[in-house]
Amino acid sequence: MRIGVPRETSEGERRVGLVPETVGKLSRQGFTVLVESGAGRDYNPDEAYREAGAEVVEGASEVYSGADLVIKVARPSEDEIEKMREGQVLVCFLNGPTFPETVERLARAGVTVFSNEAIPRTSVAQAMDALSSMGSIAGYKAAIIAADSLGRYIPMLSSAAGTTKAAKVMVFGVAVAGLQAIAIMNRLGAEVFAYDIRPETKDQARSLGATFLDSNDEREEENGHDEFVEYEPEGFAKLMAKLGFHSFAEPPRDKYIVEGEEEETKAAEEEGWSREKLGRDQELIRRRLPEMDVVITTALVPGRKAPTLVDRAMVESMKPGSIIVDLAAESGGNCELTKPGQTVRHSLVDIIGPVNLPSQLPIHASQLLSRNMMNLVNHITEKPDGDAEGEGDSGPRLALDFGDEIMDKTCIAHEGEIRDERTREALGKTRGEAN
Repeated sequence: MRIGVPRETSEGERRVGLVPETVGKLSRQGFTVLVESGAGRDYNPDEAYREAGAEVVEGASEVYSGADLVIKVARPSEDEIEKMREGQVLVCFLNGPTFPETVERLARAGVTVFSNEAIPRTSVAQAMDALSSMGSIAGYKAAIIAADSLGRYIPMLSSAAGTTKAAKVMVFGVAVAGLQAIAIMNRLGAEVFAYDIRPETKDQARSLGATFLDSNDEREEENGHDEFVEYEPEGFAKLMAKLGFHSFAEPPRDKYIVEGEEEETKAAEEEGWSREKLGRDQELIRRRLPEMDVVITTALVPGRKAPTLVDRAMVESMKPGSIIVDLAAESGGNCELTKPGQTVRHSLVDIIGPVNLPSQLPIHASQLLSRNMMNLVNHITEKPDGDAEGEGDSGPRLALDFGDEIMDKTCIAHEGEIRDERTREALGKTRGEAN
C-alpha cells in the first residue's frame, strides 16, 4: 500500500500530514510513503523524509497518481480533487456538514473519505483523535494570545511601587481546549473561573485550579449550608425507638438526608441540569463577567454553528482593556461580535477571533497529528499473517469493516455514496436554498 503526503495548499496552513518520525515507522511496517517536496516546510526538510524511508517526489500530481491512501491536513481544493481517482482513500479534516459540496465532489470521484472530525470520542479511538490533539494546542495558544494581548500582568506581582492583583480569567467550555486554557492560565498565576453546561466537567475544571461557576453553590452559601448532622429522635419518637420500634428512629426525609443517600441525591440533581438552573447560571455569569480581565471561549459543536455565549450586552458590561479570545471564530463565534481572523474593539473591549491556531505551532501540531494518522492508518488496514513487520511480498492492505464503530463513524463517503447523515442533510439544505 502506498501512502501519499502532499504539500498543504490552504492559505496559512503550516502543518503536514505525516512527519519523518511516523514515516519511518510506517515504512518498517511495509508501507511505501510518497512525500511531495517541501511538504514538511522548513522544520521537516526533504532529506529527513528520505532518511526515514520516504520517496520524495517533485509535484502533487505524482503524489495523487501514485498513492492508494492520501493523508492531508486541510480539506482538498477543487484542483486537488481533480487529481484524485476512483478507489483512492483520503484522510483529512473535512467537516462534512459545513462543506457538503466538497464531500459530494469526492464521492462522485469515487474517493473513500475519512474525516478527522468524525472520529468518535471513545477510549478505543483516543489514539486516533486528531481533533482532541489539535484542541489541546488551540487551548494552549489561546491562553498565550490572551496573556500577550492583555495590557496588564497575569499573575499577582509585588514591587517597590506596590502590588498588582492577579488577572481574572473566565473560560467557557471545559473540553480539551478549555481544560488546556485553564491549566496554562493557572500556571501563569491568574485567578481562573470556568463554566460548562455539562455537570461532569465541574470536577475536571476544579482539578486544574479553576473556580467553577455554579448557581447552586452560591445559593448554598447564601442559605448558610450546614455540614452533615446526625439525626436524633426526640420525645415520643425517642421513647418508641427505645421500645424497639425502629421505624421511629428514621429521620423525616423532608428535613434530613439519610447517610448513604447523599451521593444518590446529588447524582439525581446533576444528571441533567434543569432549564431553571441553567437560567440561574446565566444570570450568575452576567453578574460575574464585569469582574473578568480575560474571557476565553472554546465551545464548538462539530458540523454546526458555534453557540453564542457572550452577547453584545455582556461585552459592554466588561471593564475597559479586557479582552475576549474566541476559539470558535471559524464556526461563527461564541461571541456575538467576533469576526474570524480579526480583532474587533467594542466598548474598549478587544474581541480576538483567531483562525487555525494549531497551525501556529506547526512542529508539535504536525507531530501529534502524524501519530494520530498513523494509528488510524493501522486501524483501517491489515497485514497478512506472518507479515506483522511488513516482511513478505503482499504487505499491508486496506481492510474496511463498517461494523467497526470507528470506521463506520469516520468514513463519510465510500463507493460514490455519502455515508454521513448530517452531511447529506446539509447538502439537501444547500440545494433547497439554491432552488
